[in-house]
Amino acid sequence: MTGSTPAILLVDDEPHSLQAMKMALEDEFEILTAPGAEEAMAVLEEEWVQVIFCDQRMPGRSGVEFLTEVRERWPETVRIVITGYTDSNSMVAAINDAGIHQFIAKPWHPEQLLAAARNAARMFQLARENERLTLEMRFLNSTTETRVEKRRRSLREGMGFETILRTPNSAMNAAVNLARQYASFDVPVLMTGEPGTGKTQMARAMHYGSLRSEKPFYELNIAGMPDELAMVELFGAKRGVLPGGVAKIGLAQKADRGTLYLAGIEGASPALQLALHRMLREGTTTPVGGQEAVSTNLRLIAGAAHDLRAGVADGRFRTDLYYALSLGEIVIPPLRARRGDVAMLAQTILSEVATGHGKPVMGFEAAALEFLENYDWPGNLRELTNEVTRMLIFAQDNVLGAELISRHILQADPSEEGADRAADDVMTAEGTLKDRIELMEMRILRETLTRNRWNKSRAAAELGLSRVGLRAKLDRYGIADPSVASEEEDS
Repeated sequence: MTGSTPAILLVDDEPHSLQAMKMALEDEFEILTAPGAEEAMAVLEEEWVQVIFCDQRMPGRSGVEFLTEVRERWPETVRIVITGYTDSNSMVAAINDAGIHQFIAKPWHPEQLLAAARNAARMFQLARENERLTLEMRFLNSTTETRVEKRRRSLREGMGFETILRTPNSAMNAAVNLARQYASFDVPVLMTGEPGTGKTQMARAMHYGSLRSEKPFYELNIAGMPDELAMVELFGAKRGVLPGGVAKIGLAQKADRGTLYLAGIEGASPALQLALHRMLREGTTTPVGGQEAVSTNLRLIAGAAHDLRAGVADGRFRTDLYYALSLGEIVIPPLRARRGDVAMLAQTILSEVATGHGKPVMGFEAAALEFLENYDWPGNLRELTNEVTRMLIFAQDNVLGAELISRHILQADPSEEGADRAADDVMTAEGTLKDRIELMEMRILRETLTRNRWNKSRAAAELGLSRVGLRAKLDRYGIADPSVASEEEDS
């Protein structure tokens, strides 16, 4: 539906009747046509229609049968039947079954058809306005019990702030508190954080914590997406632009009165940035290949992988769009800044993937959790999920040990500052050759012993050392089995 021109669907199996109706209405309305019920359904799947004029006698399904299904799927659309018969019993049945707004008898006069279309379009608009006012009143008058039930429903559906796992002292708490504040205010929000830090989950939680929670939530990641495809996905396309000649409704229209989370905003082209700024400023968009403005009342939450101010400074990102988006700004911390959350997240991920793969397990050994907590996770939650899934795949026991962890994680430096993950870090670090070689040796020893479950005989054989030589190196570097502090040798 465009902002100024309501869309009307005409359904009739006689081409001359369709043409006559179109000529009577096309000056004031956007006209869509279909020769039968099945074709009309296809149109309704792609277009937002306010009013339907449908002939009663058609091959296959009758007009009333067709409009009965329309009433179930698109109840807000005003339904009008054009018929040459005046059987009162049939009219009563049609009103009951299909919710017919008006009958127009044949032959009709163009002014009669135009007046009916105007009234129907006005009725559609009034119904939408009434629905909006009812929704506002419902929230204004909601009781404490209603709010509690809504929160419980969000928890059941796994979409509220409570699903963002974190410890009492987590670095994520500040971001969640900000998101809660912004959620109840209907303003755009910009979330900044590395890929995989949970920005989409936070945006969804904000939607379900807002007054728009009963309306749709959509998400789209435009990072790396071709500009034309991003424009089509966001704003739709008129008929004839896409292969097959079908029209497409964009997410900006589908998210009307709901929320749209747009990830990868830093990669938006100049044309897309301009269109987004217009949408935020005027509440309208233009489908690809079209000229008329389409109105939308959505809430936009944008996600960026890095601070957009650098892009603004060098001219890659529009200043006006940045300030329109950053009225509310939230920084999502990376997983390396949430070291205390890793154990909780890993246990939850393990439970989920174990259930999904039908392989029951009980959890992790303490040593395994220590290694996971000491790694700095450049891939954030996605990398942690992948690692836990791999551990589950190769696990032979119902408790996952540290020997299942990937070698680069086992070789990480177990310092409070986090891990130097690769040999390249040591190769380029400062220090004498002897110091750097010893650091590499210490990491290799620790990783090999962990992978062999601290069986020193197997570790020594793999490394080409004698048991005495291995023992000397362990004493030299102070390396000990974390699970058995007093152990001297494995059998």
